[in-house]
Amino acid sequence: MTTHVTIIGAGLGGLTLARVLHVHGIPATIYEAEPSAAARTQGGQLDIHEYNGQLALQAAGLTDEFHAIIHAGGEATHVLDQHGTVLLDEPDDGTGGRPEVLRPDLRRILLDSLPAETIQWNRKVTGVRPLGAGRHEVTFADGPAVTTDLLVGADGAWSRIRPLLSDATPEYVGITFIETYLHDADKRHPAAAKALGDGALFAVAPGKGILGHREPAGVLHTYVALAKPQDWSTGIDFTDAAATTARVAAEFDGWAPELTALITESDTAPVPRTINALPIGHRWDRVAGVTLLGDAAHLMSPFAGEGANLAMFDGSELARAIAAHPDDTEAALAEYERALFPRSAEFAAESARNHQLIFGDDTPEGLLELLTGQDPAE
Repeated sequence: MTTHVTIIGAGLGGLTLARVLHVHGIPATIYEAEPSAAARTQGGQLDIHEYNGQLALQAAGLTDEFHAIIHAGGEATHVLDQHGTVLLDEPDDGTGGRPEVLRPDLRRILLDSLPAETIQWNRKVTGVRPLGAGRHEVTFADGPAVTTDLLVGADGAWSRIRPLLSDATPEYVGITFIETYLHDADKRHPAAAKALGDGALFAVAPGKGILGHREPAGVLHTYVALAKPQDWSTGIDFTDAAATTARVAAEFDGWAPELTALITESDTAPVPRTINALPIGHRWDRVAGVTLLGDAAHLMSPFAGEGANLAMFDGSELARAIAAHPDDTEAALAEYERALFPRSAEFAAESARNHQLIFGDDTPEGLLELLTGQDPAE
């Protein structure tokens, strides 16, 4: 009989794992630190790829639900230089393989697909220890400890489960994002809305950039990227929104006003996001009864757009392996990890390469080469 699966973390990867296990009739429980599904906002738009994220949703039996939440037109790409000159304008003609959806909508369809008792909320992990023979005890800040025969760390960048397998920790990759939002943009911020376009915006120079997405209902969601030392953001009082906005905008002195408006006209206080990654090729020796998925296994910078897609694909592939070996947990985990390690190493290396192309000394030419597959000089 298949072992009950204990999953730490109710992000996209953990939810996909639980859903695909449910499709196969395999029981699982997710323990999540947040008090409820509505405890915080869940981030912006994601492009879901036909070669991994969409396959995971297919395995989860949620293809129709996925199609219902696609943001039509969201695959458009707009590249500008710092003066506002259009370098690339690719509309979304509906034939692309990476449709855009809002992360909260994607999480909702996964949550709705699970039996209500699958997730235990407000269960923050405080410790985990091996008991031998592949069994582990997990303790929580609230609620009783649990003992499990199959433990999956789906708990993100700062995983509490990862130390069972690896001493690796995420390291700063040299770039910080500052997140802003403009609302009702076509009416209230028309110049910024026109500059951003219908889908994704890239306006970059060496070591900096203004990256954005148009989201439904006229929302412009921007990540202002700056190559700065790791402690740069700690020297800024982000509780003073006006001073922070002025400080960040000063980094783009001389840029087109319709671009800097994505900073200066923000309807929300700017929020810093330092970008971290695990070592490329992160792997571990097989440890009985436990494995990792998603950012817990292979945190990488976002410049390949693979984080959420890989987390979901990891979840679906782990569930498939467990279903294929219902009486042999170790065979299932070994099969899953054999494919996981080279897959995640490939995309982590791609993300690191893209980071250099987007923000390196020869950008925006490097960015255009990345997006079009052609050398702009040719």
